[in-house]
Amino acid sequence: MSVVRALAPELREPARRLVATGRIRAEADAESYRAAVQGRRQLTDFFRSELGWELEIVESAELVRLHKRRADVPADRGPRLRRDGRDAHLASKNVLALVALVCEQLWRRPRMSLRELMQAIAQVCAAEAPTGGLPQFRIVATDGTGKSEARTSRLNLVDALRLLVAEGSISVDADLERIAGQDDGDLVVSASRERLAMKFSSLSPTLLGLDDLEPERHVAVLSVDVLADDTTAYDEPTVEDRRLLAMRRLVDDPAADPLDDQAPMPYLHTPAGRERALEVVAALGFAATARRDWWEVTDPSGIGTLVDFPNGRRNERQAALALLDAVNLRPEPRAVLGIAEVVELFERVRTTLPRWAAAYEHRLPALARAAAAELVAVGLLVPLRHDTWQPTPGVHFWRVKVHQPAAQPTEEPTDR
Repeated sequence: MSVVRALAPELREPARRLVATGRIRAEADAESYRAAVQGRRQLTDFFRSELGWELEIVESAELVRLHKRRADVPADRGPRLRRDGRDAHLASKNVLALVALVCEQLWRRPRMSLRELMQAIAQVCAAEAPTGGLPQFRIVATDGTGKSEARTSRLNLVDALRLLVAEGSISVDADLERIAGQDDGDLVVSASRERLAMKFSSLSPTLLGLDDLEPERHVAVLSVDVLADDTTAYDEPTVEDRRLLAMRRLVDDPAADPLDDQAPMPYLHTPAGRERALEVVAALGFAATARRDWWEVTDPSGIGTLVDFPNGRRNERQAALALLDAVNLRPEPRAVLGIAEVVELFERVRTTLPRWAAAYEHRLPALARAAAAELVAVGLLVPLRHDTWQPTPGVHFWRVKVHQPAAQPTEEPTDR
């Protein structure tokens, strides 16, 4: 078994940032960028040998990019958007399609006005939409297109630009929030071809022959780093495949289930696999709590772990903690959890603390779903079907203590 390549202390923070976001930009984090450039060989060797991920450093683009490939992409992971002050939500398929179309147009012309960009995308979509290749993108209200549809197309494009600006692939010369509220507003969009070239990790879908494969296999094929001779062939995962799957989950997810490995002896149950996993986690500066049925990995620095454990003043996170406590107190903590049980719990809490979650007084099912979503995000619940969840072994790692403020005396004490 090969020895894990330990990272120098000054490279741990850049490595954690790359795990969390996939990129380091010179203008956003000059110190981490400089450390990554100076330690490029060690970082590149570590990610390639331990995780099978390629690290790319292009100094002309002032960008360090980690190309993370996973055949088991989490369904609830992806770019998130916030509109009109509402909670962030996953970007829609239409917005993600527009991200790709924006990149395509800016590759051809790295500087365009928003109006020119909208017209170019509308022409491409008009040609492909009838066959289902691309979604409709109508930007002018006509007899068959209402103003609301045209406005939706414009807002989706602005959302796509927000994602690209946030990751540093493009820049704009005006406030996108203001432009989103104006039907006739305009701005200039600029892009760096070097950064656009580094954006996508997968091989070309055209070369991979996706049209000949069932949709369930598309993600696995897109995650490969070399073109196979026969994309229709299927081989049982090798020990190396199982190792990479386990390592990627440990460093990229808040929790990992060793029993997801269907082999007779799961990789993380083998002495060599357990030892190597702990070494990789320690090399990044993460902390690991391991059981035979569950691993939890956290980043004490808060850099590499983008998921925060529920805490704080928000009602939804307080509700998540109350739910976690209640799950642990059940006779069978791992039994299936339904929304009726969660609502009943919150009703009991509000009997004791009537002012708590006052905004949800007549909407406790909505609070139950929000609390469950918080625990799903940190790997403590798994959604089964609508309003039903399965607690994971991770619930045994946590104990919740509730501190209530002392009750105020109803009258001043008197000396007797």
